[in-house]
Amino acid sequence: MNRRQFLTAAALTGLASACGSTPATDPAAFRTQLRVPPLLEPSRGEDGTLAFALTMQRGRSALLPGEPVETWGFNGPYLGPTIRASRGDKVRMTVTNRLAETSTVHWHGMRLPAGMDGGPHQPIEPGATWSPHWTVDQPATTSWYHPHPHGATARHVYRGLAGMFIVDDGPAELPSRYGVDDIPLILQDKVLDPAPDPLKGTFGILGDHMLVNGTYRGLLNVRTERVRFRVLNGSNARRYHLTFADGRSFHVVGGDAGPLAAPVEVDRVSLTPGERVEVVVSFTGGEQVLLRTVSGSDDIDEGDFDLVKIVAAPRLAASPPLPGRLAGAPAPVVVPPQATVRRFRLNGHDAINGQEMDMSRIDEVVPAGAVEIWEVENTVYAHNFHIHEVAFQVLDVDGAKPEKWAAGHKDTVYVPPKSTVRLAVQFGKFTDPGTPYMYHCHLLRHEDSGMMGQFVIVEPGTENQVPRTIPLHHHT
Repeated sequence: MNRRQFLTAAALTGLASACGSTPATDPAAFRTQLRVPPLLEPSRGEDGTLAFALTMQRGRSALLPGEPVETWGFNGPYLGPTIRASRGDKVRMTVTNRLAETSTVHWHGMRLPAGMDGGPHQPIEPGATWSPHWTVDQPATTSWYHPHPHGATARHVYRGLAGMFIVDDGPAELPSRYGVDDIPLILQDKVLDPAPDPLKGTFGILGDHMLVNGTYRGLLNVRTERVRFRVLNGSNARRYHLTFADGRSFHVVGGDAGPLAAPVEVDRVSLTPGERVEVVVSFTGGEQVLLRTVSGSDDIDEGDFDLVKIVAAPRLAASPPLPGRLAGAPAPVVVPPQATVRRFRLNGHDAINGQEMDMSRIDEVVPAGAVEIWEVENTVYAHNFHIHEVAFQVLDVDGAKPEKWAAGHKDTVYVPPKSTVRLAVQFGKFTDPGTPYMYHCHLLRHEDSGMMGQFVIVEPGTENQVPRTIPLHHHT
């Protein structure tokens, strides 16, 4: 038995816990095959447009031990299928709302026109259908889709409305066979109460039962030497510190908004709600290991929990070696000497710069294609910060550079308590002075309570001509 096999066996039997203060869960409890969301097959129009159909619907699911509960999902009772498209594809989404209340669908991480973004200004009424369309033009990435109705996002996401959206760009040099060696992992925490209040407490829902792809105590069988995991923090508030029970190292190959320039070896990564990370993990035949989250220093990451058990086949198919450099990584964001600096102060759980969200108010006006510095100051407890449409790089956190694995392009960032994070933000070129994008805390209780603002992107030189108010009924 080598060192890795010894540590794995120790962790799995509870004789040792390499990560965290609580013993690992009995591995026998992980016996439900991990669900892998199906790929959504599109139809192709005469002009080559890929048409994807989504239906928001109610259902019932036995997510946790006990009786099934009412859940919501896309094209099924819980979660949604994975959408996959390539850079350059024209896509059209047909989203039908079969719920009893208004919702929206936001394409989190996608670079697209404001009118297609799916924020609170693009509501889908019960029984209605919304058909946004755009051309995919961004680096390979793992993005996702979820509701974004103002004041109700936390409840809609918690009930199960979420799914992944994968963008491919160029030749595959990493594991890319979906469901075989390219596996999505959607992390969520739940409580046994069938109707928890998502706006209760400082952060909202912090559950004590962990789901991966909607599976409780799931078991994943792998059959290749290397597996790429696309990990999404789909929880309302919890921060995950992900590690393996045997302490093994693995490689980060991508973040929110694209590949890294080169793989970064780590033994732990951290994700707040809305953040994604792509990792490549190596396995040897016959071994098994638990993926865990361990406690950190904040109130939104309390507790050590085992998430999923991974079991390697006795004989594994060979995988190509991990390349030393990754093709397709976006160029670094270059900040010009006279870049605009915008400052945002996160107040309590319901305001930015002392103001709660007002859907009729435009807070910021940005010229198309600009690169700016956004300084996000957190005056209290833990927050994070998401900006629609953009890609940014973290310049520093209280003056310290980010870890190498978190230094790539992102759209969501953790803002520690009483700290300031500086971002180099690269804006797109879609202009629309009357339709805003959002920026907000992605702890959904905070977002729904008013910790959100709006910006529009306009033709350079017209910033002072843009009205700072918009009618609330201007989009349906």
